[in-house]
Parts: sequence; structure tokens; C-alpha cells
Amino acid sequence: MRRQYSGNAQGVINGIGVVTCVYVNPQQDRFWLIDYRIYDPQGDGKTKWDHLKDMRSAWVYQKCLPFTGVLMDSWYATKTVMLHIEQMQKTYYCPLKTNRRVDFSAGTTPYQRVDSLTWTQAERKQGKPIKIRGFPKDHKVK
Repeated sequence: MRRQYSGNAQGVINGIGVVTCVYVNPQQDRFWLIDYRIYDPQGDGKTKWDHLKDMRSAWVYQKCLPFTGVLMDSWYATKTVMLHIEQMQKTYYCPLKTNRRVDFSAGTTPYQRVDSLTWTQAERKQGKPIKIRGFPKDHKVK
């Protein structure tokens, strides 16, 4: 057990950190737990990213699971993870934390927080191309 933030509790609690990988097949309306790791950085020295890389190697290179997309929470919405998934030529879906700085003006205005963006009805349905601060110069995500 360790002290960690819980989104469900909206605060820090005592708990067991588990990093999971779930495979979803929407055509069959089924899902399977593919892999998991106990997150214990004091015990094994591994970060959540280390666990994600280990699991990714298993399901991509050993189990050869066919997949087209990755659904992840905002903790994994980092440049390293997102660019890695793009290099695998896969799609990812993840929320960005509200304080993340982005630009949708092609550099004509300063970066602003995600929670300060305005959205048209079409953008709410289709998305809005944005550049996340720290990503390569012309790299946009939707």
C-alpha cells in the first residue's frame, strides 16, 4: 500500500497502484484483461511509463494482438507516449488535463490552457486541431 492520488476519491488515499491493459473488441462487445503491473516505484524502481513499455512489448511483439487504437487516461497523455503510439501508426484517445497549454492559432497567439478554449458545434463533434506545448513544431493533435 502507498499514498496515491485517486480520481474516484478526488484526493490522496492509501491504495495499491495497478497499471492495466484491457483489450476491447467492439464487434463482439467483449473485453479481456491482457496484462497488469503493480505500481511500486519504491520496490522495483519502475515508473508507470516503464510498466507501459513492458506491457506494450508483450502485447505488440509477443502476443501480436491486432488493434487500431489506444484509449488511455490523462496521466498517459504525454509527449513520449502519444508520439510512440503514432510511430506504431495507431490512433489514441485521451483527455488532456485542463491546465495543459495548447495553441490552435498556428502560433499567432500565446499558448493557453485547455479549459479556456472555445468550441464551435462542429468542433465539439469533429474535434479541433491543436498543438500541445512541448511537442514538435508543426505537430498537431485533434
